[in-house]
Amino acid sequence: MRPFKTLIVEDNVSFRQTLLEILAGRFPFMSIEEAGDGDEALQKIDLSTPDLIFMDIKLPGENGLQLTRKIKAKYSEVVVIVLTSYDFPEYREAAFQNGANHFMVKGLSTNEEILALVESILEDSGFAAAGSAKENPS
Repeated sequence: MRPFKTLIVEDNVSFRQTLLEILAGRFPFMSIEEAGDGDEALQKIDLSTPDLIFMDIKLPGENGLQLTRKIKAKYSEVVVIVLTSYDFPEYREAAFQNGANHFMVKGLSTNEEILALVESILEDSGFAAAGSAKENPS
């Protein structure tokens, strides 16, 4: 079975690394890539389409909402979680209008809430049986 692929699109290197470590700690079978801007993200997506993308809104160049719309137009099956510092109703609405599947706010969403959402996405995608850290085959 191929690995579940995740792409973190975030210009803040520290936050990107923290999210990567949180995900890798819970989901060691997950393949995780990083991108610091939209151009890098699009290159990585075209090379190896991820199953899941964490998308920041404020990015150098093209913003995460425009990027989400482009990605979903070409790869509709990719799950996009907009993860942003901006907890405004208009941002939430714009995220969904541009094709985001989920919207979470940095600082308000706990690590466990993020991990629970990813766990749910894995289950919906049929990857949960592939080796969640919680499972212990005996």
